[in-house]
Amino acid sequence: MGVSVNWLKQYVDFDYSAPELAEALTMAGIAAEAVDNAYGDQIIELDLTPNRGDCLGVINLAREVAALLGKTVKLPDVPLKENKEHINDYISIDIAVPDLCPRYTARVIKNCAIKESPGWMQAALSSAGVRPVNNIVDVTNYVMLETNQPLHAFDYDLIPGSKQILVRTAHEGERMVTLDGTERELSDSMLLITDGERPVALAGIMGGVNTEIGPNTVNVLLESANFNNICIRKTSRALSLRSDSSARFEKGVDVNGAVYALNRAAALMQELSGGEVVGGVADLYPGIVKPAVINLRTDRVNYVLGGSLSETEIIACLKGLEFKIEQNGSDYLVTVPTYRPDLLIEEDLIEEVARLHGYENLPSALPEGVCAPGGLDAYQKFQRQLKNLMSGQMSEVVNYSFVNPALADQMLWSENNPLREVIALANPLSEDYAVMRTSLVPGLLKNIAGNLSRQIENLSFFEMGAVFEPGLGTLAEEVYKMVGAVCGQRESNWRPDKSELDFFHLKGLLEGMFRKIGLTDCRFSAKTAEGFHPGRTASIQVNNVEIGVIGEIHPVVQDNFGIKHKVCVFELDVALLFQYSASKYLKEKITKYPVVERDIAFILPMSVAAGDVLELIPLLGGKLIKEVTLFDVFTGNPVPEGRKSVALRLKLWSDEKTLTEQEVKSVMEQVIAEMANRLGAELR
Repeated sequence: MGVSVNWLKQYVDFDYSAPELAEALTMAGIAAEAVDNAYGDQIIELDLTPNRGDCLGVINLAREVAALLGKTVKLPDVPLKENKEHINDYISIDIAVPDLCPRYTARVIKNCAIKESPGWMQAALSSAGVRPVNNIVDVTNYVMLETNQPLHAFDYDLIPGSKQILVRTAHEGERMVTLDGTERELSDSMLLITDGERPVALAGIMGGVNTEIGPNTVNVLLESANFNNICIRKTSRALSLRSDSSARFEKGVDVNGAVYALNRAAALMQELSGGEVVGGVADLYPGIVKPAVINLRTDRVNYVLGGSLSETEIIACLKGLEFKIEQNGSDYLVTVPTYRPDLLIEEDLIEEVARLHGYENLPSALPEGVCAPGGLDAYQKFQRQLKNLMSGQMSEVVNYSFVNPALADQMLWSENNPLREVIALANPLSEDYAVMRTSLVPGLLKNIAGNLSRQIENLSFFEMGAVFEPGLGTLAEEVYKMVGAVCGQRESNWRPDKSELDFFHLKGLLEGMFRKIGLTDCRFSAKTAEGFHPGRTASIQVNNVEIGVIGEIHPVVQDNFGIKHKVCVFELDVALLFQYSASKYLKEKITKYPVVERDIAFILPMSVAAGDVLELIPLLGGKLIKEVTLFDVFTGNPVPEGRKSVALRLKLWSDEKTLTEQEVKSVMEQVIAEMANRLGAELR
């Protein structure tokens, strides 16, 4: 934006040269990019930030200059002479969408003579980059540049006999020809000025050719209105039509400045065209906007700025901007004019004080404060420990947190499964990344499938990361999970046999990890889980709390992912692992007395889990049975149908003496008897 120095001097008297003024404005936060000479004048090119749209008006910029230099602003006189007629006899106004048009005002100027504008006005417009047209159109542009209030002039006689202005949104597909001669197709979100039937202007952007001011215009309907900035911006972009008017409405225009600009323009039209101003203003203003009142604490000003300004200096800065200030106890109530919609909170006022006092005048100081040492907390260290432990056994993968919602169907999750309660992204990159993941398992299955398709068959992967569950508020709840998957066979190298990467291999990996993190009393119990193979899945529990699940993937799920080999998976809740793990470990001395081993086999009902036997036997043998290991499970002849043979190896020792054969025999007899009583076991 270019502003004429001579034009500024009409409202505020100053002795600064143009470069000096440009420097002062820049230091106050209104950046001046250059100073040019044009039309016998000096033009300061400004680069305004979006929040300072008010400075697109020369009067508002003059207010800034006056505040910086300790001057006062002289507003132009409005020597308006009205006839004895009344505006209501000429025009009626109706606003169908008051949320998009907060205010609409209008005047009628009769018997105008259309001609060229005087030289001073043409020079002012040219200095701002606006092409002069005629005295009526030039007045609307001049007052817009002066006050920052866009105006529009209609040929009053081209409005039909009803003489009505209706502000409404367009009908879908409605068409109109704008002043640039282009026919435009409109949508129902675009705001129009109509004569009750047909469009006569695109509100806030450009007028229509059907009511254009021309050489034969005699009577003028002058509009000064306020429109919703978002609506104007969207319409301007949709139609690729940008104007000086739309640029101002997009940034926000003072709704309470509409009538002043209207009267100023009417007075100039009267002066330059010899027109006759009809008495009264048509003003439809459904919801009056009042100035913001902000409480300002002077001690807060110095706290934020790090300075030592006195109350007198603070108040002087704000009064220089023509803000009304009242004492409020030890604080001040500052009334901000509505032409400054960017000032809403106390910190905004503090910034104004800083600008006008001068940023360069504030003391410089290094920031102070207590610096907390960096590092990981206990939970973060635990997560890192888990990764280190698992990375020694499996390859780590990292998948996107965004997934395809169709994975829920591939996993065979039922409609009421909580894992289907996904959080959708507002603007996803594609359907494959449309929702936040609720499980890490589908990601690992895709990794398995991708490697198998490339003939990489022996796979062992793990991933640790967040899954996202709907929270109580607007944000998702992040829950950390660790998932592992194996498929194929163990690499044999020089050994002739190849062991399968199956359920028991995966279970062994977990048990080894559990020992290293001090997780004791861990139990694997049969369960069913959606997506897992029925009968080949177990719950992982500590203290009767489920911390995870382990099992084979359901064959149908494998087919859905294009996997032809058996896949075994575990999933653990990291927070629960952390809760039940031990940060300290109990160490035992190696016994100095001989260890006694006894192998024993029981015939048990099929319903008895081997895990139950492993838990029960140490309890039956008192303190002497230290270890129990399962080494064989057998069914079939000669074991009766419906029963199974379970072979166990028991290790017994005492920390106090060498066990006698009689002591060992007594313990074994007690185990056999209690197994029969409690589990219906028969010695094989």
